[in-house]
Amino acid sequence: MADRGAKRPTVSVPDDWPAHPDLTLALNGMGGFDWDLDSGRLHLDPPALELFDMPPDTYDDRPATLADRVPPTEAARLDALVARALKDGSNSYGAYFRIRHRDGALHWAHSQGSIRRDASGRPRRIIGVVRDAGDEYTQAAERLAADEERRRHNSVVERTTAALAHARTVQDVIAVLADEQGLSRLGAENIILGLVEAGRIRLVSEGKAGSFIPDHGLTRVGDEFPMSEVVRTLAPRFIADRAEFAACYPRLWPAIEPLNIGSAAYLPLIAQGRTIGVIGLFYRRESAFRDQERNLLVALGSSIAQSLARSMLYDQEHELAAGLQKAMLPRRIPGVPGAQIAVRYRSARLGRDIGGDWYDVIPLPDGRVGAVIGDVQGHDTQAAALMGQLRIVLRAYAAEGHSPATVMARASAFLKELDTDRFATCVYVDADLSTGAARFVRAGHIDPLLRHAEGICRRLPVAGGLPLGISAEFTRLDYPVTTVHLAPGDTLLLCTDGLVEVPGTDIDDGLRHLTAEVRHGPQDVQQLADRLCTLADRCPGEDDMAFLLLRRVGDPHHQIAGRVQRQISPADPEGLSAARHMIRAAVRAWGARERAEEIELVADELITNALLHTEGPAIVHMEMPHGAERRLRLEVEDPSSNLPKRREPGEAGVSGRGLLLVDRLTDVWGVEPRGSGKCVWCEFNCP
Repeated sequence: MADRGAKRPTVSVPDDWPAHPDLTLALNGMGGFDWDLDSGRLHLDPPALELFDMPPDTYDDRPATLADRVPPTEAARLDALVARALKDGSNSYGAYFRIRHRDGALHWAHSQGSIRRDASGRPRRIIGVVRDAGDEYTQAAERLAADEERRRHNSVVERTTAALAHARTVQDVIAVLADEQGLSRLGAENIILGLVEAGRIRLVSEGKAGSFIPDHGLTRVGDEFPMSEVVRTLAPRFIADRAEFAACYPRLWPAIEPLNIGSAAYLPLIAQGRTIGVIGLFYRRESAFRDQERNLLVALGSSIAQSLARSMLYDQEHELAAGLQKAMLPRRIPGVPGAQIAVRYRSARLGRDIGGDWYDVIPLPDGRVGAVIGDVQGHDTQAAALMGQLRIVLRAYAAEGHSPATVMARASAFLKELDTDRFATCVYVDADLSTGAARFVRAGHIDPLLRHAEGICRRLPVAGGLPLGISAEFTRLDYPVTTVHLAPGDTLLLCTDGLVEVPGTDIDDGLRHLTAEVRHGPQDVQQLADRLCTLADRCPGEDDMAFLLLRRVGDPHHQIAGRVQRQISPADPEGLSAARHMIRAAVRAWGARERAEEIELVADELITNALLHTEGPAIVHMEMPHGAERRLRLEVEDPSSNLPKRREPGEAGVSGRGLLLVDRLTDVWGVEPRGSGKCVWCEFNCP
């Protein structure tokens, strides 16, 4: 390279140069030149001619005569450098270049020139020296190569350490090291990784496909293998070439010989003062592994060991936490007459891979069934423990026959009594599969989805309260109940937010996407559950995922969509209130909300008349047929054969308005004999 800013040569050149050459230059292995720019003549003294391997009697002071001694590329570079120095006002220049001797060999030389200018600044003369720079350039090249090799090795350690920073499990560490990108990063042909377990070395990664050595997946520390030797001595083992492999490890050589391996480095993986494993790096080239390279490989082994120790601890904690969570979730889902049920759980790659998601199916009194989905805040063993406790108490409260609102309120109070800073969200449904009436309560959880038998899938807007624990903290334990009718063939989906939450997207978008997937999914709930799991695995989120599918079985085209019946005794003061609640829940579940008040008012009037004017119990029967033109039928049967009489009440009358009210509010009504008694019936159009 040119050195235009170099100082002028310190050697003084006499005015009659080159007639009187300076012997000091020759003694220092340098030659001198004097280039007259006006005449173009270039004078070289004998040491300079010797450097150019130019006999004195063949040189005529013309630069063109040196063309055979300086390769064209070198000459062009020198000419450009000198021209630039002359043009930009420099006082000196310096450059390395190659000279070709008469035998064709190339030798490095260095030239330094001082530019002499006149008063106007015009360059008139260049006086300088030229010297042999072979050893100097070789040393510089070696230093550059060494620096480049050091940078390369440092880059290997830095890039590998950076990649390992994202590895959590042992398999993640193996993936960082052993895939094509990892091997390229390490500059290796192949790697193997073994873990020390109870005096043995278990091979956990054998590198590229086809490189696995049979019968060496598990070896003893005392065996004559390089990995075993490294564990015994706690020192790295470097194998420079194939001959050393064959000589030192004859038992291993038959398996190594067919592989494309020229050298190898076995490094102990030491963490917290103990050897946890060994890594073997294999290279195509033969290598003596100089001290610098050995030190860098030892540093690399230390980085891998720390990452591997962290990953092993993570795997152990995850295994413990997963076992705890598995014990907390129900081992099996009981068979429920009239329903098909499927449940799934997937853990997210976050924290210790465990959370507080849970599901449960609870047999209830009177042939009903309870289904619950919930999520405790957090991703650790405490979340799993709280989940198990909540699942147990919620199951107990539900099995006792409490209403859904009471079950949720008591579960919230229980969580508050545990004196924890965690909260939980939950959806609980109490379903009567014989009638299809399903009562929902929601505590801060996402809404469930309902897919109708005809293929429509929609989000159920379930009224909700505060999350469990928080509602008790603020003494707001009122949980509204939403009643929905499940027709034969309808499928209910309860899920945690891990199924719909994807980083960077809104949860409403996730629900819309999930709704579309459920709508086009298979009818069989097990197949649908597998499909949803597959979709979730394609776009994994940062939270656990649990969901429950419940499908009411039966012919979706059956004539009756729902049916309820209750007997009310005159001596039962709570009977009328219970009947009103049953009618209200059934009407709302069957989608007849627009006529709910009319139906409840007529039913109350007919039941009251039956209890007041007869001496026996009243039997209430109500049913709703399938189809677009649905007509709800209400029947009230009593043991009296006396037919009701319609009377027109006077202006001041307080009775006689009952049948008039029935006539005005119903679409059609009538009375018919029923055994020894009668039945007053009415129908309401509920499209």
